[in-house]
Amino acid sequence: MKTILLIEDDADMRENTAEILELANYRVLKAENGRRGVEVARTERPDLVLCDIMMPELDGFGVLHMLGRDPDTAEVPFIFLSAKAERGDVRKGMELGADDYLTKPFEESELLNAVEGRLKRSELFRKGFDNGYEGLNKFMDQARGLEALKDIGRDRKIRKVAKKEVLFHEGDELRVVPFIVKGKVRTYKINNDGKELVTGLHNEGEFVGHMGLLENGRAMETAEAMDECEVALVPQEDLLALLYKDRDVSIRFIKMLAHDVKEKEQHLLQLAYASVRQRVAQALLRVHDRFAAKEADDLGVRISREDLASIVGTATESLIRCLTDLRTEGLIDTHGREIHIVDKARLEKLANT
Repeated sequence: MKTILLIEDDADMRENTAEILELANYRVLKAENGRRGVEVARTERPDLVLCDIMMPELDGFGVLHMLGRDPDTAEVPFIFLSAKAERGDVRKGMELGADDYLTKPFEESELLNAVEGRLKRSELFRKGFDNGYEGLNKFMDQARGLEALKDIGRDRKIRKVAKKEVLFHEGDELRVVPFIVKGKVRTYKINNDGKELVTGLHNEGEFVGHMGLLENGRAMETAEAMDECEVALVPQEDLLALLYKDRDVSIRFIKMLAHDVKEKEQHLLQLAYASVRQRVAQALLRVHDRFAAKEADDLGVRISREDLASIVGTATESLIRCLTDLRTEGLIDTHGREIHIVDKARLEKLANT
């Protein structure tokens, strides 16, 4: 049974609306003002909020603002209840992130259709989508079912990228954002001494360069294919529409984009504070986790010594010496370009020391 929080200061309206919802088999929580409504929402986590605009103590805008700032309630669908004289206020509420509004007095069918529609759409996007190009296509198809997003994805093209080919350079204007369909991509920056600092390793099912688009429209780093790749080129207009035109879509899309933020932060901290041996161990584990074969017992990774050195943030000669030491100690073995992790537990211990 779905739970609906009804925030309404008019007692008659509150009771009548609650009765309609309860007869439709919804569990209804009631609050007589905005402040009380926020308290109930935070403790009960309703599936949907129906909220009046003009109320004592805290108005509907304040309720929407406070729930939107709380990660536990930010995704809850929100419908405003408004009087006809509050049309301007409704527009303001929709701009702040409300999903819909009902003008009082409303028909029973209007109420139930609005509630059912919002719950269905929210549940659809909360389910999530698989990683990879098929998951992106399903997400785009679902988003295209919404009027505001009906044209997204029409001009998306697939491009083949050769090994070592640059997708974009730091500072380039980003008219399209690559989505990796097949292959691996690394991103890096060049410091004042001309050395490369690898800022990210990207696998199939990931966007590359989106943070630069959101920051100032230009690439914040250089992206280079680590092997032969296929990338889908998503126009910047589509990506921005997914972020800003519909709340359900934007919340789900932000989660798709944000999965590697913590990893990047951790990587930079490791570069700042860890020893070379620690960083090599961390890099080997990181590359294995990102790019190794899916079989659980396969601990081999293929990567050039130059690429691995740039991930570690050291000279290639220093990396090779460190790899030799780790091989002598029985932590890894090497066969040409392939590095095989022999003792993962000890390597993890070194990485975390």
